[in-house]
Amino acid sequence: MSVVVLTHNRCDALRHTLRQLTELPERPPIVVVDNASSDATVAMLAADFPQVSLLRAPANLGAAGRNLGAAAACTPYVAFCDDDTWWHPGSLALSVALLERHPTIGALSARVLVGPECRDDPTCVRMGCSPLSSVGLPGRAILGLMAGATVFRREAFQQAHGYHPRFFIGSEESLLSLDLAVLGWTMVYVPELVVHHHPSPLRESERRHQLTLRNAIWCAWLRLPAFQAASASLHGLPELWRQGGWAACRDLLRGVPWVLRERRVVPPRVLAMQQLVAR
Repeated sequence: MSVVVLTHNRCDALRHTLRQLTELPERPPIVVVDNASSDATVAMLAADFPQVSLLRAPANLGAAGRNLGAAAACTPYVAFCDDDTWWHPGSLALSVALLERHPTIGALSARVLVGPECRDDPTCVRMGCSPLSSVGLPGRAILGLMAGATVFRREAFQQAHGYHPRFFIGSEESLLSLDLAVLGWTMVYVPELVVHHHPSPLRESERRHQLTLRNAIWCAWLRLPAFQAASASLHGLPELWRQGGWAACRDLLRGVPWVLRERRVVPPRVLAMQQLVAR
C-alpha cells in the first residue's frame, strides 16, 4: 500500500498531515503530488520530510494530479488523501486484508471524521444507507467515492483512467465511479476504515460549488441516456446561474464539443444502479 497526498498552497496543513501519516504503524511509502504550489511547500518537504517522495505537477491539475501519484506508485494498492486529511492507524492494513480477500473490489471508501470533534461526514452517512445489494461484501456497496478518503486497487484505477483532467475539482468522483462500475469493479463503504479531515480554511468554496454543478452536468451527458442527462441539466442550470451567472454557464457550454466526443452511455446494469442510488 502506498499513500498519495494531493496538495496545493497549503504548506502548514500538509505538514500536519504528513506528521500523522509518517507515524502510522503500517509505515507506507508516501508520495506527495504538488499541484504547482507557489508557497513554501517544496522547501518544507525537503527540510522536514526527506523520506517522502515528491512529484511536482507542471500546473495545477486539480483532482487529476492524483493520477500522477497512482502512476508513480509501485504497490498494488493506493490510498489517497488530501493535505488536510489523513488515515487512522490500522486502516491501511485492514484495507489490504479486505482487498486481498475480495478480488472484485476496486475501491474502498472510509468513514470520514470531521474536525477535532470527529463529526461524521454527511456523505458517509448516506453511503452507509446505500440501497445497492451488498451480499458477501465487507460493507455497503456504493456507486460513488470520496476522493480524499478512498483506497484503490491500482489496477482498477488505471483501467478507469483515474480522474478526468477537464473536471479539475468538484464531483470528479462521479464519472470515475460510473467508469469503474462499467468495468465490473465493485465499490464498498467500510466504516471500520477511518480518515480524519480537518478542513483547511484556505478553500475556495464558492468556486468549488460552481465547478461541482458544472461537472455534474458534464458527467450526466458523458454517461447517462439523453433523457436523464437533460433532466440533470434542468435541475442544475438554475443553481449554476445563481452561483456564477453567465460566466459559469459559458464555462459549461465550452465543454459541449469534447463531452459529445467522449460520450459513452453506461450499460443497463450500471444505469439501474445509478437510478437506485439517485432516488
